[in-house]
Order: sequence, then C-alpha cells, then structure tokens
Amino acid sequence: MSGPRLLFLMNEALFFTTHRISVALAAQAAGYEVHVAAPFEAGPVSVICGCGFHYHDLPLKRGGRSLFGEARLLARCFRLIRRIKPDLVHHVAMKPVIFGGLASRLMGVGAVVHAITGMGFLFIRDDWQARLLRALIRPLYRYALGHPNGRVIFQNPDDLQMFLAQNLVRRDIAVMIKGCGVDMATFSPVDPPDEPPDESPDESLVVMFPARILGDKGVHEFIHAARTLKAAGANARFVLVGRRDPANPTDVAERTIHAWESEGLVEWWGFRTDMPAVLPQAHIICMPSYREGLPRGLIEAAACGLPIVTADVPGCREVVRHDETGYLVPVRDGPATAEAIGKLLHDPALRRAMGQAARQLALDEFTVEAFVADTLATYDAVLPRADAG
Repeated sequence: MSGPRLLFLMNEALFFTTHRISVALAAQAAGYEVHVAAPFEAGPVSVICGCGFHYHDLPLKRGGRSLFGEARLLARCFRLIRRIKPDLVHHVAMKPVIFGGLASRLMGVGAVVHAITGMGFLFIRDDWQARLLRALIRPLYRYALGHPNGRVIFQNPDDLQMFLAQNLVRRDIAVMIKGCGVDMATFSPVDPPDEPPDESPDESLVVMFPARILGDKGVHEFIHAARTLKAAGANARFVLVGRRDPANPTDVAERTIHAWESEGLVEWWGFRTDMPAVLPQAHIICMPSYREGLPRGLIEAAACGLPIVTADVPGCREVVRHDETGYLVPVRDGPATAEAIGKLLHDPALRRAMGQAARQLALDEFTVEAFVADTLATYDAVLPRADAG
C-alpha cells in the first residue's frame, strides 16, 4: 500500500531545490509519495524528477497581478488537488499559501501546512497600491490559513506577531521554524583567502553581496558603501553574486549593473549554483535587506564562518548577533553600511573572531537536520504517519 501523498505548492522550482528538497527527501524516506507543483524551469525540474518526485507545472507568475492569470492559477490548484488527491498539502510563499490554501480548504484536503517565507515587497512598500493590495490580501490570508486541520510555519517572530495582530492566524496553529537549515558539512569554514600584506590591509579583500539584485535586498546601500569606501582609498573588491528578478518591482536593470561595473565599483558574478565554493572566496558578507523571512544566504555565510553586515530588520537579525557575529545597521542606511564594512576591512582579528562566532551560531540554531525534524514533526501534528498508513 502506498504511503500518504504529500503535495508541495511552490512559487519557484528553483526555490524548491534550494530550500525544501531536504524535507521532501526525508518525507519520501519516511514513506510519503511526494508531488511538487511549481512553474517550469528545466534545470530544477530535472532535479525534482531525478529525486523520484512527481512534478506538475503550475502557471504562477510571482509579480503578476492580472485577474485572468490569478483565476487561471486558482483553477489549476483545484485541478491538481482533484487529480492528485493529496493527504497533505504544503504551501510555500505568498501566492501558493493564498491560492493553494483557498483551493485546499474548499476542496476538503484533510491536512495542510503553510510556510510564511517573508512578507515580500507588498509589506515593505507603503504607497497607495501596496496598501490597497494588502487590504485585498488580508481576508484571503485569513480564510486560507483558517483550515480546520492546519499549521502555519513562521521563520521569525516579527512576521508571527504581525499575523496575530491582524487576526490572520490562530496562535494555537502557529509554528516557529527558523530558516530552512543548512548542511554544515557542505557549508563549512575553509582556510581563508590570502590576507593582504600589513602595509595594505584591505587590498584584495572581497566583500560579497549574495542575493538577488534587488533594491529591497539592499543592493543600493551596498553600492553606496562600495563607492564611499573606494573614494576613501579602500582597495577591496565588492562582488555581486546573484540573479536579477524582473518579477520584482525593485529589480535592478542589467544596464545599471554594467554601469556599476564600468565605474569600477563592483564585479557581477551572476547567479551561481556552487555557493559552497563561492562563499569561501569572500572575507565579508553584506546584504542589508529591507525585510526577510529568514535568508538562507546569510545562514550559509554564517556556516562558512564569515562575518556579516546586514540590516536590523525582521529575518536578518535572527542570523546576526550585533557586535558578535557581525553588524546590524539601520535599514536603508548606506553610510552606516559603509562604516560597518570599513571596520571589518581594517581588522583581520575582528573578522576572524566574528566569523568563528557566526559558525557556532549556525551550528547551534540552523542545521538542516533540525529543520527537517521540525518540519516532519509539523506534518505529524496534522497527519500522523501511523494513521496515514
């Protein structure tokens, strides 16, 4: 007899392979029949199928707002649930939670888990359009999260408190799982890159921004810091490692990135799938994001024993202990970002001490084993495996 059917509804196939595949593999080993629904991307889909999971295309556009497109997405969720007949649906990120959650509740799915992975640009911006969309989204969240047998996973306490304050979720079904976990053997400290000679302490040091090239990720503050420190005589290399995201309103145009390169401010290494090899090339990590769920990139950096400069905002402050594993700077503050990076550039002992503390924090709080165990326990809370066959 086959085991219970678990369906992941995702906003990106790539996001599944980077953030949820460890849970899916553990669930598969525990007897679940795993299905994954996400927009088609050839590389990630080949990984999904190679793991023995069942893949289903999902017509989801993260930045799309057309009524027809959203209706098509909702209809596809209904059809998938009708055809697969999942015992448990795990919705990850805003649109899967809202549209998948609506379909799961209306179709009578027996058990659901929702993952709130961050609030997105709609909850960062405060223009009239964002306020209007938030007003429309809140009742949809409230209904989707009101499934009679569900759990809602939050990654940081600020997001949880927001949902509680707005009466979007019941406290008794809220679960705190900090981040997505990192394999501490894969992401681990190595011998640091060659340190420059004492007479030129910051020459050849690499300051890395490992994230999508978005305004909301703090890339403009990173550029401000690069311009400020280089004007002050720093010879450090500032590196962007990440892809653009045209679906996000704060996406940075390619011509702008190339202009920064031409100005000598940054190097753009593009999107990389080999981050365990890329991160050890850095001496300092900087991602002064405006708000996060809990950024995996910062966990990976901490696991690699790197000091981190980030903004003092929800999600980011869960990874960095100010003055211990790095620096928390005010949000949208380029000068403060530059000052924090400058301190680390000129103090090798401080970089080493903060990097060691970051590694220990990652070991204590962000292992993939703990993430998997906590997620499977959440599944068990709504669908005990002994009862599910």
